[in-house]
Amino acid sequence: METRITSASQEVIIGDGRPTVLIGERINPSGRKKLSEAIKAGQLEVIAGEAKAQVEAGADVIDINVGGAFGVDEVAVLPKAVKIAMKAVKAPLCIDSSNADALVVALKVYKGKPLVNSVSGEEKSLNKVLPVIKEYGAAVVGLTQDDEGIPTNADRRVAIAHKIVERAGKAGIPPEDIVIDCLAFAVGADANSGLVTLETIRRVKEELGVNMTLGASNISFGLPERDLINYAFISSVIAAGITSLIVNVARVRPIVLAADLVLAKDKRARRYIEAYRKRPKPQ
Repeated sequence: METRITSASQEVIIGDGRPTVLIGERINPSGRKKLSEAIKAGQLEVIAGEAKAQVEAGADVIDINVGGAFGVDEVAVLPKAVKIAMKAVKAPLCIDSSNADALVVALKVYKGKPLVNSVSGEEKSLNKVLPVIKEYGAAVVGLTQDDEGIPTNADRRVAIAHKIVERAGKAGIPPEDIVIDCLAFAVGADANSGLVTLETIRRVKEELGVNMTLGASNISFGLPERDLINYAFISSVIAAGITSLIVNVARVRPIVLAADLVLAKDKRARRYIEAYRKRPKPQ
């Protein structure tokens, strides 16, 4: 199954057997004080620099989130941020908001077919966001959480994934336009978190066949040497069936390229070797 998202001039295809699509996560003020302050102050030009840096690092898609800055009017700011990012880079965008009104104004100015992050299994989310996705012909990320919260077991997460795909279908949204986020949480707080995520990924792939994504760095929260944990987890989830990742691309792209190579997603090692040749060599 292939999920196609576009900008005005580029297309990115998320699909099984294809290279893992990297969604740059850095335009998100949560936990980034300077970015948050700049967005609150209306200094949105910072978004252009962040978008360019991520594309240069190898991002295929750029996530745009302004809602993490406390007090920001998403309806006013999100479309401005989308316009700035579109002007700065050719890569498709992932418009990141759960605010249906903000999504509408952002989708109105977007040129192409974006990915929207996100809808969830909560009734309010399904009822408000899915009609917007259908109207504007976008693709959407579906979070495996519902009105009872975030499940700690794979059975419920898989059931929510089924619910999202079913409700999207009733709204006229095909499975290829749905990317399920199987969710990852800190193994420092719950030792089974990684295993639950991996089981969810395998079952969603087997039972639904849709594409999947993940915010991979959540797995290591609160632990030392987080990069080591993230790298191990990234390799595991790609092997399990994840087809895109929401990540700090500059940090993890070499690991993803290596995993793709080992899993036969990089024929003749072209992408791996190209990246190696571009890497600065020690003096």
